[in-house]
Amino acid sequence: MKGPLFYSKILLFGEYGIIRDSKGLSIPYNFYNGALKKDENPSDEAIKSNGNLKRFLVYLETLQKEQPDLVTFDLATLKNDVETGMYFDSSIPQGYGVGSSGALVAAIYDKYAQNKITVLENLTREKLLQLKNIFSQMESFFHGKSSGLDPLNSYLSIPILINSKDNIEATGIPNQSFDGKGAVFLLDSGIVGETAPMVNIFMENLKDKGFRAMLKNQFVKYTDACVENFLGGDMKSLFMNTKKLSKVVLNNFKPMIPEQFHGIWQQGIDSNDYYLKLCGSGGGGYILGFTEDLERAKLSLKDYKLEVVYQF
Repeated sequence: MKGPLFYSKILLFGEYGIIRDSKGLSIPYNFYNGALKKDENPSDEAIKSNGNLKRFLVYLETLQKEQPDLVTFDLATLKNDVETGMYFDSSIPQGYGVGSSGALVAAIYDKYAQNKITVLENLTREKLLQLKNIFSQMESFFHGKSSGLDPLNSYLSIPILINSKDNIEATGIPNQSFDGKGAVFLLDSGIVGETAPMVNIFMENLKDKGFRAMLKNQFVKYTDACVENFLGGDMKSLFMNTKKLSKVVLNNFKPMIPEQFHGIWQQGIDSNDYYLKLCGSGGGGYILGFTEDLERAKLSLKDYKLEVVYQF
């Protein structure tokens, strides 16, 4: 067996902010993907993934028992498939902020959920929120606290605009221009990040009044502006606001930025060659970069591996 492919995602804007009702913009990233599979001779990786699915199955059985109105699965078939060696075959790097668990959740929902909401029907705001809620509960198995956005993006494979916690919509983004100089890119930190500890640090920081004020008056304000600039195609303002956002993150989210990247983070702000921001919860994995001149950014960051996500 081999199931359909589910893609990775990138949260362009909104990391941490969406916990505090900032805007967010999440886009599918088709470079990585995953699918449910069975093999005659499974690899060590496949056996490990199957073990993960066994634990996930137990969690889903409990979820269904405790919240029967939320979602029901064909648990008998799922159990049988898991017991006969099904695994999630994925090229999506784990702990990199590009939605590895999100794609798995989307794949399980797609194959085993009963009365599922499909991509083909009219996706009203209510349906999107319902899906997000289901995915949030499912993905909590992996992260402790999940917004449900990663699986939603992976499941629908369309850009999603988060206006607030209870207001999300499918959106269009400006067309790519492959001969454009501007770009969004990923920078590989070479370190695997863990979501839960980073989210815990953030939740701890929220107890501080000054941190909450900075979030509201700077972080959320610049995040919202970046989302509006990007969707409106106003690239001049986008870079102005991304620079401000990059500064705020460097000054207030230090634990989420691997130490060896503090210097090049500042270098981008000083030189205007590129601006860096968190990709997902940080702590490792990918760092997201924005540049008005891709060649200049590549030169500045010649010691690092850049992966271009979007050009304009």
